[in-house]
Amino acid sequence: MPHVRVPDGPQDKGPVRVSAAPDGIVDPSDWRRAVNGYLPSLRAFAFTLSRNSADADDLVQETLTKAWAHRGRFEPGSNLRAWLFTILRNSWYTGAAKRRREVADEEGRYAAGLTAEPSQEWTAELTALRAALNALPPEHREAIVMVGAAGLSYQEAAEISGCAVGT
Repeated sequence: MPHVRVPDGPQDKGPVRVSAAPDGIVDPSDWRRAVNGYLPSLRAFAFTLSRNSADADDLVQETLTKAWAHRGRFEPGSNLRAWLFTILRNSWYTGAAKRRREVADEEGRYAAGLTAEPSQEWTAELTALRAALNALPPEHREAIVMVGAAGLSYQEAAEISGCAVGT
């Protein structure tokens, strides 16, 4: 069996592992290095939640985006791993709540049933009716409102107005 020589120097041992409580993450490169050490664990956890590698990668990406955007809130000396996993878990639950409210509607049938009649036509007609009523003399307007809007008979409107029916 031939002798295999192992080169001197640091060996590639996979992703960088950091302690549970990294101290002094001040420089963005230190922060990136520390977060990169947790990527395999984050991917594994995301996959256990989503059961789909593409969704898991999306979840990890969302987690990293949120973590980077809020890295100023991370307190040096606290548990970075727990902080990242909490962001991932909360993102998953938020997405699950949104998915519960979604409806599969590829053909648009459900969306078609959510229409409402346009109100512009009624607004235009009401404006025209008001203008027409305002153009009438007050006694004529009163008779139309009593019969048309209040639902009184011609006889009742005549008695209230103190005139003959049909006047």
